[in-house]
Amino acid sequence: MWNSNSVIDLVFLSSGNRGFSQHRLHSDICKPSDHVLLTIEVGITETNTDLSFRSISKDSEEEKRFMESLISGFSNINSSTITSKEELEEVVQQMAYTFERS
Repeated sequence: MWNSNSVIDLVFLSSGNRGFSQHRLHSDICKPSDHVLLTIEVGITETNTDLSFRSISKDSEEEKRFMESLISGFSNINSSTITSKEELEEVVQQMAYTFERS
């Protein structure tokens, strides 16, 4: 039986970051859920790539406040009328801002 009680990891890649040049969703390799495998091509160069990492403990008060803030922020983003690349980019920027302030 498939265990769907898992933690979801969120990964955000900047389109301008040369260190992470490509990603691919493997929809042909999925379990009986709506999750698919994600691979990210990480370029190895002689220069450093800026990377940041933040973690919130599962079931903590901090996680609860973070999720409440995300839900509140996302509920204010109108994504029902996206008809162009520019509108999609605007929605993505609004989502990024919601994560940054949460």
